[in-house]
Amino acid sequence: MQKVKSSIKMLSEKPDVQKDEFGLDIAEMAKAGLHFGQRTSKTHPKMLPYVFGVRNAIHVIDLEKTLPVFREALQFIRSLAADKKKILFVGTKIQHKDAVRKTAEACEMPYVTERWLGGTFTNFGIMAKRIEHLKELEQKKAEGALAQYTKKERARIDEEMERLDKKFHGIKNIEKLPDAIFVCDINKEAGAIKEARMKGIPVIGICDTNADPTRVNFAIPANDDAISSVRYILDKIRETILGATKND
Repeated sequence: MQKVKSSIKMLSEKPDVQKDEFGLDIAEMAKAGLHFGQRTSKTHPKMLPYVFGVRNAIHVIDLEKTLPVFREALQFIRSLAADKKKILFVGTKIQHKDAVRKTAEACEMPYVTERWLGGTFTNFGIMAKRIEHLKELEQKKAEGALAQYTKKERARIDEEMERLDKKFHGIKNIEKLPDAIFVCDINKEAGAIKEARMKGIPVIGICDTNADPTRVNFAIPANDDAISSVRYILDKIRETILGATKND
């Protein structure tokens, strides 16, 4: 534990780097725990250039290398937001769900926090029809049009609406494929990344030391398990999007 604490101190006391246009700061990143990687036995070889050292058999991410690539990702996100483009947020890990939902809703962006549904991108037309069906059921219920059905039939319809809403709630208002996606964990969200690549959709993702950074367009080397790390990154993305759209 003492060695882990000393690694935080070492990272925090690296040569001072002024906060950039996005307010990125190595000391704050270290405080949020972005630098804690996975056990050395799990490290992906393509992440070694981003490793600062080893503490207690855990690879420590070099935040001086994280900062510039994180900045590039935020610049890309800012350009998308300024052009009113849509970014789909994906975070299906239990510890990610709430932060992802709150960030996406604050930015008026679509999101997925439940299991990724195969075909969301590759069979977008079919998915869109299911969403439209859900909206029609919701409208009928709001207008009282379901009163004509029996109690048993209404219960069945309510169950169907609940099931569909759980699947599609975060993407209910999406009308076309997103212009980019952000994933909280490159390994966990492999299905979303695969479909995005098949459809030519740029991917931004948090890349821990056990993941392949070449699988996404913008890999942010950072801890993808600790909610403090994920929340720090999501907060910067939220600030960037809202900053780019504040005059709309």
